[in-house]
Amino acid sequence: MEKVQVYKFGGASVKDAAAILNLRQIVETHGAGQPLLIVVSAMGKTTNALEDLFQRAYSGQNFDIPLASLHQYHTATIAGLGLSAAAQEPIAQATGQLFEELKQQLQQVDVTADYDQQYDQIVSYGELLASRILALALGNGTRPVQWLDCRTVLRTDDNWREGKIDWATTEAQIQAALPPLLAERVVVTQGFLGGTANGRTTTLGREGSDYTAAILAYCLRAESVTIWKDVAGLLNADPKIFPDTVRYPEISYRETIEMAYYGASVIHPKTLKPLADRNIPLRVKSFVNPEAEGTLIHDCQHPALAPAFIRKTDQCLLTFASKDFSFISEENMAVIFAALAQAKLKINVMQNSAISFSVCIDFSQRRVHQLLDVLREQFLLHYNTGLMLFTIKNYTPASIAQLTEGKRLLLEQRTRGTFQFVCA
Repeated sequence: MEKVQVYKFGGASVKDAAAILNLRQIVETHGAGQPLLIVVSAMGKTTNALEDLFQRAYSGQNFDIPLASLHQYHTATIAGLGLSAAAQEPIAQATGQLFEELKQQLQQVDVTADYDQQYDQIVSYGELLASRILALALGNGTRPVQWLDCRTVLRTDDNWREGKIDWATTEAQIQAALPPLLAERVVVTQGFLGGTANGRTTTLGREGSDYTAAILAYCLRAESVTIWKDVAGLLNADPKIFPDTVRYPEISYRETIEMAYYGASVIHPKTLKPLADRNIPLRVKSFVNPEAEGTLIHDCQHPALAPAFIRKTDQCLLTFASKDFSFISEENMAVIFAALAQAKLKINVMQNSAISFSVCIDFSQRRVHQLLDVLREQFLLHYNTGLMLFTIKNYTPASIAQLTEGKRLLLEQRTRGTFQFVCA
């Protein structure tokens, strides 16, 4: 079998009928001639809408109107594809069935049951809907198309919302299921989702569709992965926030992993390791201008890169101080780390002094309060919310001066290649 190409399309590339038709043109033009596996995210802001529906159901509020609105959004997208009534009918039926299942799931939400497990079952419908619609839309093109439920091949544990891949089982299942399908047709599946051994749905972490593409590519020993975005490639900053951005034509796995870890929004942090392990190149290209060069991420050497500017919003700065002025010891920090792990809070920056230890994390009110309940007996606790974390990778004095000007810094940290600060 020829080497497989894996294409990953995010929510913006399937946000409406025009976007899906553009995607179909990309597939027919750029994906021809080789086996092609397509991984797709939920349409537009569907994941946010599903999170809102779940929260309404969990808190006992009525969710009928926003559920109907979400259904109408998907129905209008199908209607805009310009298909015949006969071609539309199976898409409408599949979508209607998924919304009926979603409504039943929402009606069964139980405040006494595990919050994160129920979250995964609800939020997963975004990718299921998008992949169904896309598979049926592509099936009216020039190549036969097969829809695949990725939960049947991506095996995870039951670590809800952060499912960990069982690599041996996953690779065996993918190798058994995918090659026969890919030999005959384009396969469309979901990003972000996995399945446990007993058939429950898990998710791989917010924005985890990139990671799904990398898992599939690793297990298939794919020729390449292409992530199609609304930007020209991997840029040194978000063009919506920073002016005069620079595109990296080529960049190493190592540099990209670090940028993703610090919060660069183009690529999910877990994506690069499976690809680097099997030396599978990753391309970042624009679905707005698919002929453009984009960025090639692979095992390479390159000269010093332009500084990368990364911003993370909705941050929380937590400080744990000793109650009796004793030093913050390794034993104290072990207790704090264990509590952070239990609450599923990830550290973005940390810093300690003689009698205090501070961490910057993504803010989640429910999880932060869970953490405080565990630690308030042992430490004096202070926290600030609504903060921003800025990171400059490959910083220069001029880039630091540019980014810190006029800001009140609550915490800053500098290493050989990275400068970070938290500000209000």
